[in-house]
Amino acid sequence: MRTYFSLLLLAVVFQSCSEYQKVLKNEDVKAKYELAQKYYEEGDFKRSNRLFEQIAPKYVGKPQGERVQFFLADTYFKRRDYNMAGYQFERFVKSYPKSEKVAEASFNGAKSYFELSPKYSLDQTDTDKALAKLQNFINAYPDSEYFEEANIMAQELTTKKERKAYEIAKQFNKLGEFDFTFLTPAVAAFDNFISDYPGSIYREDAMYYRFESATQFALNSRERVQQERLKDAMADYNALKKQFPDTKYTEEADELIQKVNLELQDFIQEKEAK
Repeated sequence: MRTYFSLLLLAVVFQSCSEYQKVLKNEDVKAKYELAQKYYEEGDFKRSNRLFEQIAPKYVGKPQGERVQFFLADTYFKRRDYNMAGYQFERFVKSYPKSEKVAEASFNGAKSYFELSPKYSLDQTDTDKALAKLQNFINAYPDSEYFEEANIMAQELTTKKERKAYEIAKQFNKLGEFDFTFLTPAVAAFDNFISDYPGSIYREDAMYYRFESATQFALNSRERVQQERLKDAMADYNALKKQFPDTKYTEEADELIQKVNLELQDFIQEKEAK
């Protein structure tokens, strides 16, 4: 019985392959459309995609063209070919802006670029593109069933960009341990981060490391500019404590501010002595 069913299955597979190859090679556009639709409904997106690819140019300007273009894009999406999916969904939206599928196509196009976004340590060009697409969707379709998911994805990408910017600033801070000239770009990078991402989950970290960078830079500065830089460091400490009174960096920050205060006290005593 098991052998019988195995042979039956092989026969079905062979017949299916034979039908696919036959339709693929002939010029009957209608037959290709019907078989492509059949494969799509069965979840065979590879074969469906190949057939839709062949017939899509034939349906441009025709009533079925909208349906063919959407399914072509969607088969790429379901096959996880996100580069082609994003491109084809964009084409669909531009070609059929009044389609009832336009919101879904816009979302899936944006989601395709979301899937292409690399890890935070790599170039974030695709992340920027995905964020722009998601924001366009969010603005255009606030009542869409995909609205909440789009917001979640946009937040994830924003956090990824935040981490990228934060880690760059942190790297300057780390290099400053060996060469204090790197502390200038570290402070600038942390300032930019704090300004660009006011609600970031890394804000507390950035504010502490800006203070640490400013302190180390001041302590390693020449005497003629040191006092002013120490005051800058103190301002950074006060900003940190104002926004995060119970900061997780309290011990480290308090230890650094003591050094700043001691150095400033030396300037005051020196001025009084004169």
